[in-house]
Amino acid sequence: MRVVVQGGGRRGRGVGLAGVLWGAAELAVTVGVVVLLLVVHQVWWTNRQALAAAHQQVRDLEREWALPSDPGSDPSTAPVPAASPSVSASGAPVASASAEPAPPAGAKAPPAQESAYGVLRIPRLGVVVPVAQGVDKRAVLDKGYVGHYPGTAQPGAEGNFALAGHRNTHGEPFRYINRLRAGDELIVDVRGQRYTYVVGKVLAETGERDTGVIAPVPRSTVGPEYGYGEPGAYITLTTCTPEYTSKYRLVVWGTMRR
Repeated sequence: MRVVVQGGGRRGRGVGLAGVLWGAAELAVTVGVVVLLLVVHQVWWTNRQALAAAHQQVRDLEREWALPSDPGSDPSTAPVPAASPSVSASGAPVASASAEPAPPAGAKAPPAQESAYGVLRIPRLGVVVPVAQGVDKRAVLDKGYVGHYPGTAQPGAEGNFALAGHRNTHGEPFRYINRLRAGDELIVDVRGQRYTYVVGKVLAETGERDTGVIAPVPRSTVGPEYGYGEPGAYITLTTCTPEYTSKYRLVVWGTMRR
């Protein structure tokens, strides 16, 4: 006797479709979890790592400065040869500065490329961060440091001491520099020396190729009404804006307190 089962093919197709949908749902959940972990790593974990390493570098510098040293090791007044900057999402304009004059005989040696040699303190924001020579993303900025643009002045010297720093991720030292106001202090420590700058002007947005913002007398080439017109001892902080993008640049300028 033969038993005929009706509708089995239809149920089989239904089970097969359900399996496909279930598999797709599992894949979507897995991809979502992986993306979430990547975001957590980039936004949270890299911040913790870079911030901890940067704070340790500050402690190391301060410990080193407390020891007797060769007077010629202070780089605070040494000019730095111009170099080709390479910045993408680093928080810094893609800009260049003209080389400074060759140092006279007996001048102090410039800081080593990509090495931390100073400390920037921003009391209003509670920021304490190492200053390193150069603005290379991986070698300097991703470590949670701020980078000194090659070819710009050293702290305390006439000209423009120009710095770049991340606004988001990797320690994000410049995340809140948009909150700085005229009169706020920017303090730079180099072995045996302290230089205090006072915030004067803020440029909320400019293009990444606005090289004028780090010129010896800083003035925007995009908006010439922003900046300064006379020689002096300036400091410039540059970072990306809006947050979590690198479309534009935010610039803060200050002048040294005499």
